[in-house]
Amino acid sequence: MPQPVLGILTLYLNNRKKLEEAPVYERMITEGHNLGLDVFVFTPADVNASQGLIHALHFNPQTRKWSRRWRPFPHMIYDRCRIQKSERFDQLIRFRSRYKHLLFLNRPLRNKWTVHQTLFRVKRFRPHLPETTLISSIGDVTRMLGRHHAVYLKPINGTGGRGILRISKGSHSHDTYEIRGRNTQRNIITPKRLSVAMLGPFLSSWDIKGRYLVQEAIPLELPSGRVHDYRMLVQKNGLGEWQVTGCVGRVGALNSVTSNLHGGGSAMGMNELLEEWISDASKREKIREDSAKLGVDVASFLENQYGALCELALDLAIDRSGRVLLLEVNPKPAREVFSQVGDKEAYRVSHIRPLEYALWIYNNRKNAKNA
Repeated sequence: MPQPVLGILTLYLNNRKKLEEAPVYERMITEGHNLGLDVFVFTPADVNASQGLIHALHFNPQTRKWSRRWRPFPHMIYDRCRIQKSERFDQLIRFRSRYKHLLFLNRPLRNKWTVHQTLFRVKRFRPHLPETTLISSIGDVTRMLGRHHAVYLKPINGTGGRGILRISKGSHSHDTYEIRGRNTQRNIITPKRLSVAMLGPFLSSWDIKGRYLVQEAIPLELPSGRVHDYRMLVQKNGLGEWQVTGCVGRVGALNSVTSNLHGGGSAMGMNELLEEWISDASKREKIREDSAKLGVDVASFLENQYGALCELALDLAIDRSGRVLLLEVNPKPAREVFSQVGDKEAYRVSHIRPLEYALWIYNNRKNAKNA
């Protein structure tokens, strides 16, 4: 009986063929071996289309060494590719188009704005969505500031906190705006205080029209002044069902407008962080229930809208009243939040669930063919 084969599709970080998540792949290949699943890693650049072969990357759990071998296309593909500004990403677009008939565990999501619109059309999701608008003119920003004390400007295709700005009304004068944020390299920019007249020219230099959305800022500052939110990982399990793998609190670096770990943030247990924020124990329990239900519901709905998905990370905010708000959805989630808080079980499960789901799909397809 042939062994099921899973190919992990990724992109090299540079022209020296460096893998972004090599430790993650090493663990998944090792766990796959234990489950009876043959797992290798490849990128679009490793595909020989004329021969129908892949110059695949293999990891040996015994020797802890990587090697290459020519392989046929796998039975299933697990897409871990994140957006890059490179020829490598262009290769990925061509690969996805040429081989769209193959069995993918997960398909790309749309950009942040399209996902927000898709969710907003559904009545049950609206109470969980901050007010959000695609920026077509500077007026969209000023109108939002007319309704809220502060707003966030986010690139519709951004990741990791890159290029995010927070604009708030001046603390001493409503004729000024205070601006903080990060540039596209994730570096914290020097805080600025601008007059109303200077806001437009400043934002024009960021080229935001059609590329950014503006979102109401939920007050999330802890007594320390640092912002916080929660990262929830929702994955398909070995029965093909959506399930919450775990949820971790994130606290931003000093003077940061985001909580991203790559931007200097730190992880905390969800319960520990909630206790700092919400004093009522019964309210905290309801928050945990509401957030888990929302996570599974959103994942199931987006899969129905956009096609195959096997995991999503939801960035959640909890306001002082206990309302759960969905800030954004990430289809290529990292796992390091669980290791940072010492949740070894969630960290282990986060690697295994895509493998168990792949086996479930493979066996279902095989049984259907034999029926």
